[in-house]
Amino acid sequence: MRQFLLIAQRAARIAGAIHARYFRKECRVRQKSASYDLVTCADTQAERAIVRFIRKHYPLHNFLAEEGTYSVKKSEFTWIIDPLDGTNNFACGIPLFCVSIALKKGDEIIVSAVYDVTRDELFWAQKGRGAFLNGKRIHVNGARCLSEALLITGFYYDRGKNMIDTLAAIKRFHFKRIIGIRRFGAAALDLCYVASGRAAGFWEFCLKPWDFAAGKLLVEEAGGIITGKHAEEIPLTEQSFIIASNAAIHPAMVKVINERR
Repeated sequence: MRQFLLIAQRAARIAGAIHARYFRKECRVRQKSASYDLVTCADTQAERAIVRFIRKHYPLHNFLAEEGTYSVKKSEFTWIIDPLDGTNNFACGIPLFCVSIALKKGDEIIVSAVYDVTRDELFWAQKGRGAFLNGKRIHVNGARCLSEALLITGFYYDRGKNMIDTLAAIKRFHFKRIIGIRRFGAAALDLCYVASGRAAGFWEFCLKPWDFAAGKLLVEEAGGIITGKHAEEIPLTEQSFIIASNAAIHPAMVKVINERR
């Protein structure tokens, strides 16, 4: 497993170097099918570089990534990759983005790495061995109740029910006298910030596996909890609702999010 982790870390730094090469410089940008969802040349080049690097070491492994599709092999190992999480920030010159890489064995994430090149912050975790930031062990926030909590949320690209429900939840949380709510625009980093105690909790109504797979292991190995909307286990192959926090405030977050008023 240690070798898997080293490959994930090296792949993340390779992608980070590509991010740095193009950030705030000329880089092709286009829209995906969703009118608010952008993709840049840094996304596609980083994904190709990650897959190429990992395949040199593990040619029989599978890949689930945001920008490309890959032939399915019989291996029990799948690399789950977001080559540039926070693309809209990146395209607009906002330094809040990262690369997110996780390795799944069967139905379990065993290693993960998230790299923010603008701050040179490498978050990584190994199943059963803890979560770390630049080599220093990290832990979730110690908030004991919502009034001690700074929370993070995110908005999906549509402007329909998910947006309405997110705004309603923001209102309900504020009336619980939380410290505040932030929206950074990069779910993988949001989960890293929960894992490292910078925020007490995070929720978002609609995330793909490559958005949350690496962060899931980081939060859990840092002593936190990550579940679906009703505190259920999250499938690693489907779009999901995500709630992440420490054990103390998780039930309260689930309750507020599911309130109807």
